[in-house]
Amino acid sequence: MRIAMISEHASPLVAPGGVDAGGQNLHVAELSAALARRGHEVRVYTRRHDGDLPDTVDSGGFQVVHVPAGPAREIPKDDLLPYMGEFGRWLAADWERGPWRPDIGHAHFWMSGLAALTARARYPLPVVQTYHALGSVKRRYQGGKDTSPAQRIGYERVLGRQVDQVVAQCSDEVNELIALGIPRSAIRLVSSGVDTGHFAPGGPPAQAPHPKGRILSVGRLVERKGYADLIEAMRLIPEAEVVVIGGPPAAALHEDPLARGLRQLAEQRGVADRFRLVGAVPREEMPSWYRAADVVACPAWYEPFGLTPLEAMACGVPVVAYAVGGFIDTIVDQVTGVLVRPRDVKGLAGALRALIGDPLRRLEYAAAAVDRARERYSWGRSAEQLAAVYARLTGLPAGEVHEAVQAL
Repeated sequence: MRIAMISEHASPLVAPGGVDAGGQNLHVAELSAALARRGHEVRVYTRRHDGDLPDTVDSGGFQVVHVPAGPAREIPKDDLLPYMGEFGRWLAADWERGPWRPDIGHAHFWMSGLAALTARARYPLPVVQTYHALGSVKRRYQGGKDTSPAQRIGYERVLGRQVDQVVAQCSDEVNELIALGIPRSAIRLVSSGVDTGHFAPGGPPAQAPHPKGRILSVGRLVERKGYADLIEAMRLIPEAEVVVIGGPPAAALHEDPLARGLRQLAEQRGVADRFRLVGAVPREEMPSWYRAADVVACPAWYEPFGLTPLEAMACGVPVVAYAVGGFIDTIVDQVTGVLVRPRDVKGLAGALRALIGDPLRRLEYAAAAVDRARERYSWGRSAEQLAAVYARLTGLPAGEVHEAVQAL
């Protein structure tokens, strides 16, 4: 099967960590590679954000195609809407010319969905939609700080009724989509995954154990990730160290407004000596950082899915998180970690303090976490479920894993 992945702002070639580069980039890359291992031909279409980029790049068994839509420079994703018609028309023209003609299109993010429907008007094919985040949820939590285009929620509602299949990543998103007016029958739940070969308990830690406990938090440096709540909680967790990974490289952290604000808050709360911003860390090094932690904290106010808990769990580290979004599905409360009422700083501090002080409980949670990550959240499992969706819509075979992969 030939699968066109459309990811207008999130290129699988861009490492997560920037303001507009996060879990979607990784999701598209890993899913595309997993589908390629099943024998499918996958092309990812993403907007050309740099004039020096080649037209096509081979990556991990699939191809990345840079679409000329708008200026060939970095543009914040919330400003890309005017270029989606151009993006979609380019797709249709490219597919009509051939020789590579997709059997199905899978749009990632709502603007990619608009481009896919524009292309479908000239080149008929089934379209699958994954939102990755919903405007209604973002507006609920960010209010006036939401920079999304005013039309976003309306477009998301229309997309859900015009595409051939909506794929939600967690049960909370299913409920949000139904509330948006999308029929339950149009929605299929297929979660993101984790590379359990890369993220695993075995191997050296990045640093020696901290004598009083180390709490790790990982993600983009944006306000909704809740790092300020974690600093507030530190006052109730005596002596433990907090390490935050994400954002620009360490040498550029002083230029990041949120990084400066977090350091200032840590100074004001008297915990600066126990609070470390590491900056961006190469993906190949992340397992060693997880293994250096006693517990991983995910205090995001809202999270459409969230890959950090899965990576931590696969490395054998328990997770304490606010009970929002995908965290509700991935973390089993009091089994693989602890779920805390959102924005409850005292509850967050209490859960972290209790786990740091109970090594046996951490070991029990760690073992359960590894099992859950491997059994429920492999990329192979996600690819298998999506391939079945594609097969139903196209009438083509769902594909099999290559013999070379089966032998591993």
